[in-house]
Amino acid sequence: MKFRTEVNIENSSKKIEVEDQIFSIGSCFSTEISDLLKTGQIQTFNNPFGTIFNPFSINNSIKKLHDSQFYTEEDLISYNEEVISLDHHTSFNSRFAHQTLEKINTKIEDANLFLQNTDWVIITYGTSFVYEFLPKKKLVANCHKIPGKFFEKRLLTNLELTDSIYETVTLLKDICKKEVQILFTVSPVRHTKDGMVENNLSKAKLISAIHEILPQFENCYYLPIYEILMDDLRDYRFYKDDMIHPNSQAVQYIWKKFGNAFFTDETKEFITENFKIAKSLEHRTFDEKNPKYQEFLENLKGRIALQQTKVKHPIFTTIIKSQ
Repeated sequence: MKFRTEVNIENSSKKIEVEDQIFSIGSCFSTEISDLLKTGQIQTFNNPFGTIFNPFSINNSIKKLHDSQFYTEEDLISYNEEVISLDHHTSFNSRFAHQTLEKINTKIEDANLFLQNTDWVIITYGTSFVYEFLPKKKLVANCHKIPGKFFEKRLLTNLELTDSIYETVTLLKDICKKEVQILFTVSPVRHTKDGMVENNLSKAKLISAIHEILPQFENCYYLPIYEILMDDLRDYRFYKDDMIHPNSQAVQYIWKKFGNAFFTDETKEFITENFKIAKSLEHRTFDEKNPKYQEFLENLKGRIALQQTKVKHPIFTTIIKSQ
């Protein structure tokens, strides 16, 4: 007798190798996966524009990265004693234009270089809703808590969604020198402020648009992350206290399914050992000169050195210094 509906991720014929580079962009769920990959010492680059939710803005970001198009002061606005970009997350804000531009343009340059050698791209869409900044008649990625009277909110049309996703794929295939694999996901985080009916409509439009584009390209996949949380982990014990975001147990469950479908055996072993090392690195002592602690550190250094022999890129750049 079955007591739950399990959702599986189809086993991929193309697997993630230990030296592969993985670029991720989109909602906070892309950051969750990127952080786990980074802990596993896989080469990653996440959200060079900060957290972004809608396909139009994500495509705009990819376009800027593809063209290595730097921002200028004309692209910024001032609000509440900060200089901001409406294409970026609030983490790029600063008091002065040159500081904001330095943050933005450094990320564009770094992300462009990373993308050129990227093997995998993970894109997580969060919503079909978009905001137009009325003073500039511009669709934006982030409202930065500017009063609502300056914006008009609407759903992206089906054509806007499919055009954005289609262009994103073509731009990524052009900038990446390798045969890039693109994984699409829809964030399982519900945008309750939009309203539950509106949120479901928004998510449905995203899923529909992705599936309309997938048959037009090779090496593009849909990961049923949304379905895993909605239909498999259908219980509030898998959510954080806000009852909206998946908790660590849910993320680990999804991560394991993702790894089983897309990691080589070598990658699984590499990441598993690196998780253990990362956990050990968190260990602290009040007596760093204790011989047992020094022995612990030496053992840890040896494990890291062994892991380093398996890859060309540097891992665990945090240096353990014996006292």
